[in-house]
Amino acid sequence: MTAGIFVSIVAWASYQRDEDITPYWRTLKSDGELNVKYPEGVELQKRKLKEEGHIIISKGTKNIKYYVKDFEDILIEL
Repeated sequence: MTAGIFVSIVAWASYQRDEDITPYWRTLKSDGELNVKYPEGVELQKRKLKEEGHIIISKGTKNIKYYVKDFEDILIEL
C-alpha cells in the first residue's frame, strides 16, 4: 500500500514538470494492469505505452480494465 502511495506521488510530480520527467507510466500493478490513479487516468498511460511499442488489451464489459499484453516478458529485476 505504501509503495502505491509513493508511486502516485512520483507520477503526479513528474506530470507537472516540463523536463527531467520520470517515466512513471512504465510502472504497472502486479498483474500488468494500468493504474487509474495516474495523471489523466489510464488514457495517458495507454498512449505513452503504445508509443513505446507495447500492446494494451482490455478486459471486462462494464468495468473495463486495461493491461499490457505479455508484460511478464518485459519485467526488469531490481
